[in-house]
Amino acid sequence: MKNTKPFDNNMISKLFNALTKTRKSISDSFKSLQKNKVSIETLDILESTLISADIGVDTSTEIINLIKNSTNVNYVDMVKDYMIKILKSNNIADHSIPFVKLIIGVNGTGKTTTAAKLANYYKSKGNNVLLVAADTYRAAALDQLKIWSNRIDVRMISNQSAKDPSSVIYDGMSAANSQNSEIIIIDTAGRLHTNKNLMLELQKMKRTISEKFANYSLSTMITIDATLGQNSLFQAKEFLSYTDINSAVLTKMDGTARGGIVFALNKEFNIPIEFLGVGENIEDLEKFDHNYYINSILDNE
Repeated sequence: MKNTKPFDNNMISKLFNALTKTRKSISDSFKSLQKNKVSIETLDILESTLISADIGVDTSTEIINLIKNSTNVNYVDMVKDYMIKILKSNNIADHSIPFVKLIIGVNGTGKTTTAAKLANYYKSKGNNVLLVAADTYRAAALDQLKIWSNRIDVRMISNQSAKDPSSVIYDGMSAANSQNSEIIIIDTAGRLHTNKNLMLELQKMKRTISEKFANYSLSTMITIDATLGQNSLFQAKEFLSYTDINSAVLTKMDGTARGGIVFALNKEFNIPIEFLGVGENIEDLEKFDHNYYINSILDNE
């Protein structure tokens, strides 16, 4: 990537503040463990706290077993090391330019806003970015993306009369080819697994890109509403029945998110987190950093 900027301290503060409640509850459980020693009661409290933080039953159970079977009393550092191993095992390599980001997810998870934020993010790195408005079901999505594209001065391809999103994608990719666009961000309609036709539509969109524009590598990113906790795992599972998912963006991290869902997505579905949405402003998108994220959840104090 060009002109890589340093990690944004303002974003760090927003994420750290967003996870204050989770950090405090887990910290209190570890303090109780240190003070009262390992017992069935203290381990049960810690396990319940971890599960309540959306870390997931499997990961929480493994953490408890790790503590049970260890002679190391520096529990927080030990658990941090374990969490780092989980997230490091599924790191995302930098995309080779040119590439396409196909944004998918259910309604209300912030796909359109995320598409605009991604376009702004990559443009700030010095890349030639193109937005494609392929949500052909919701006119408001097209209007919203148009406003964002004008604001951030990124070209957008759309077709208000189109019914087939793949045709819009074809037009967008053709324009990208002619303009030597480096990164194409595609916004798509929200869809539920109960609508099989909409889910199959995803496959057609991906074929349009991979078969007709093979010079662009394709990455499919799912938007996950971080405030939904374990319910978001069900959404991811259903999408995986129809398409591969290369990464996820956790949206609404500035809301009531408990934060632990990153581990469940990674461990259960092999979906790495690539970005975090930490606010409503166009700049409120940050590249996921597993070390900082874990330090935002686990406090050494």
